[in-house]
Amino acid sequence: EIAIPRSYRRGEMIFTEGEEGKGFYLVLGGQVEIFKLSPEGKKQILHILGKGEPFGEVTVFAGVPFPAHAKAITRAEVAFFPKDSFIKLIKDHPQLPLNMLALLSQRLREFTSLIENLSLKEVSSRLATYLLYLSERGQGADEVTFEVPKGEVASLLGTIPETFSRALGRLVALGLIESEGQRIRIRDREGLRNLAIFGKI
Repeated sequence: EIAIPRSYRRGEMIFTEGEEGKGFYLVLGGQVEIFKLSPEGKKQILHILGKGEPFGEVTVFAGVPFPAHAKAITRAEVAFFPKDSFIKLIKDHPQLPLNMLALLSQRLREFTSLIENLSLKEVSSRLATYLLYLSERGQGADEVTFEVPKGEVASLLGTIPETFSRALGRLVALGLIESEGQRIRIRDREGLRNLAIFGKI
């Protein structure tokens, strides 16, 4: 077998930064977060991944240790692809590396966008950007759902839960969105886009 099924409990680590990468993973069910920790212990989430999304693949191509931590944020089922088995698979299917390269390019664009968000934008603008991203991922749906606790979303946006809640309240007060629990309905997409790009409506 090329892929080895593995299960992880909520909160269980899958790998840690600096650990030797012996292969990569594919999410079959549940959700996984990729994150970094500062020397002071501050957590910055880089990606939140769901069904069908691979992670840890950079170790296969670059031969380096894992550059970040990976943890199950719900119960997660994943497939593990050992490096040697995957290299044999590539030899039989030459198109695979091109597909993986396209994925890595997409991740790089997302990471560049994250850095821009964290360094240049206020929290309200970061939140607006993230809501538009969730909407686009759902084929332009006006209703989106936070698939992880709001505290995790706050970390993804580089802030704390209290500041995140204030930013969410501001978007509601501006008439850009409606908020009910984990569900968000976009009321003014153009205004939300202006806030995301220009920092104002």
